Amino acid sequence: MSKKGKLLFRISKGLNILLVVIVAWGIIKMNFVKEQVLVTEVQNNLVELEGLIAHQMDNNWSEPNLVTIELGDVLNGIWLGKITGEQLGTLSKSDKKTLERLYLKLRQYPYDELYRFADVTDEDKRNFEELREILREVGLGMNITISADMEAFMKQAEELNKKIESPLN
Repeated sequence: MSKKGKLLFRISKGLNILLVVIVAWGIIKMNFVKEQVLVTEVQNNLVELEGLIAHQMDNNWSEPNLVTIELGDVLNGIWLGKITGEQLGTLSKSDKKTLERLYLKLRQYPYDELYRFADVTDEDKRNFEELREILREVGLGMNITISADMEAFMKQAEELNKKIESPLN
């Protein structure tokens, strides 16, 4: 092989290695984005939801719409996480099903929508209080150490799916 051929081969080899590194970096970044959306928009909001329910219980449900607003944020986060994971092609079929089931189970509770506050009955308050206990049982609550690991969160989501009754009372 001539000197020119050897040089072209080395350049080609270097460019291929660079291309593999760039693709791998892109895949890592896509997985990071998906995980961050689910952790910040779902897991953290579920922890906040548990804390808000506890706060309302301590204050005789003086502002129940704080809970319904937060539940709306959780539902939006689940939807965003599912769509983001699907668009990036990084969400497994089982994770997608888990998120869809969790979304449907949590939609049973009253939640606020754009330009509409939910009415919260005494039965709804009891259901929220039960949800708070379930959230704490699966490790999603205030003053509970939570993992930012995607697999750990999906296990918590699966446990939530098992423990939340459908339909509610």
